[in-house]
Amino acid sequence: MDIQALAFDTGGTVLDWHTGLVEVFTQLGHRHGLARDWHLVTNDYRRAAMKAIVGQVRPTFNMDDVHRTELDGVLALHGLLAFTAQDRWQIHRAWYGLDTWPDFPAALNRLKSRYPVVSFTMLPLAMVVAVSRRNDIDWDAVISCEMIGVYKPQPEAYAQVATWLGLEPAQILMVACHNFDLNAARASGYRTAFVRRPLEWGPSGPPDPDPHPDCSFVVDDFTTLAERLGA
Repeated sequence: MDIQALAFDTGGTVLDWHTGLVEVFTQLGHRHGLARDWHLVTNDYRRAAMKAIVGQVRPTFNMDDVHRTELDGVLALHGLLAFTAQDRWQIHRAWYGLDTWPDFPAALNRLKSRYPVVSFTMLPLAMVVAVSRRNDIDWDAVISCEMIGVYKPQPEAYAQVATWLGLEPAQILMVACHNFDLNAARASGYRTAFVRRPLEWGPSGPPDPDPHPDCSFVVDDFTTLAERLGA
């Protein structure tokens, strides 16, 4: 394989959104004397946000807007209307304070020594900049679907990234823990790497943990991916 660049899905693959959001929901619930299954609340919030953004074409909103608007419905669903406007702002801002998975930063530095590495994400640019600075992640570029105007898994998104990188799709390795992203990337001509993230959705486990057999690489962690790529 003539791999010339790596494109990383970021939400879920690189960032531990579940832990970060569970923490803020738990804190606010304690403040209001409310007990819920905060893992379930968090996952319902994530599902609603993904449903609202995946596959969008030229939307008038980005994922930041979705995180705000979908939160109200999730809180209502779980009987959390006591959460104030300030509480809701705190939940929304928690997205900007997420941590990466522990194995990612060192592996990324190894990979960067050999390949250009880019974040190719549905998350808004402002959020990726914030979490990258927080976690000392130095991408060669950040490409948000909001910059393209078309969201994964639309083929146009993958084609535009290849054009901007000046590469053929087959020269780009798409790295993700989600089959829907990797399947679409592969259909667009990319090579694909499935990195397992068994805790992405917390104790319940991810909704699609089994990698598609056509993936070029399947690994349990980023360190192994770096090794497999000779970095």
